Amino acid sequence: MSLTYEICIDSTAGALAAERAGAHRVELCSALFDGGLTPTLGTVETTLAAVSSIRVHVIIRPRGGDFVYDAHEIAAMERDVATIREAGAHGVVIGALTPSGEVDADVAKRLIAAAEGLSVTFHRAFDMAADPFASLETLVGLGVDRVLTSGQDSSALEGAPLIASLVERAGDRLIVMPGGGITPRNVSRVVEATGAREIHFAALVDEESPAVHRNPYPFMGGELRRPEYVRQVTSRALVSEVISASAR
Repeated sequence: MSLTYEICIDSTAGALAAERAGAHRVELCSALFDGGLTPTLGTVETTLAAVSSIRVHVIIRPRGGDFVYDAHEIAAMERDVATIREAGAHGVVIGALTPSGEVDADVAKRLIAAAEGLSVTFHRAFDMAADPFASLETLVGLGVDRVLTSGQDSSALEGAPLIASLVERAGDRLIVMPGGGITPRNVSRVVEATGAREIHFAALVDEESPAVHRNPYPFMGGELRRPEYVRQVTSRALVSEVISASAR
C-alpha cells in the first residue's frame, strides 16, 4: 500500500525541502512552537508560487491554547479561509470544539462553506474531544476529508490502538491521518499498527542563525523560550529518512 506523506512546515523553504524529498503535501503554519497558527497571506502566496508538484494545505488557527473560539475569532477564521482560498491554496486545516468537548459543528459548517470545495482537514483539536467516535461521526456528517490525530495520546505511537479503531470505523468515509511524534524510528510501527493510508510529521532540525552581531540580554518571547540565535528548519534529509523508513 502506498502512503501519502504530509509534512508540517512553517516556511517556503520548508515546502521546497518537503517537495524535493518526495512528500505529497504540506501543512503550512506559523508558530510551530505553539502547535501551528495561521500563516501570513504573504507566506501562503510565496509558498504557492515557489512549489510546483506538492499540495499546500493551510492551517486556520488564530491563537494557541484551547479550541473554543469567540465570535470575533470565528469571524477572523472565516475570513482567513476565504482569503487563503482566493490565494490558490489546495486545502485548509480547521478545528473547533464546544466547551463540553464536542466538535463545534456550527463553526465547522461556516468554515467549510467559506472553503467552497477546497479539501478540508480537521486538525488535532480532535485529540481534545471528549468522545472520539462521536466526533468522528460528526466530521463524517460534515463532509470533512480527513482528521489529523495522535489517537488522543502523547504521540501517534502511543495512540495507535485508538487510531486503528478510528481507521476501521471511518472506512472509506473519511481519512484518519496519524500525526504527532512520528520519526524514522517509529514510522513503520505506526503505519503497521494503525493501517493508515496517510501520515503527518514534522522534520525539524536546528540551524544556527546567520546573525553575526548578537545581543545576549533581550529575548523576543516569554519565559519559556527557545535560544534566540537558533532556528528550526525543515530538513529535506529527515523527510526522506522518514519516507524511506516507512517502506521497510
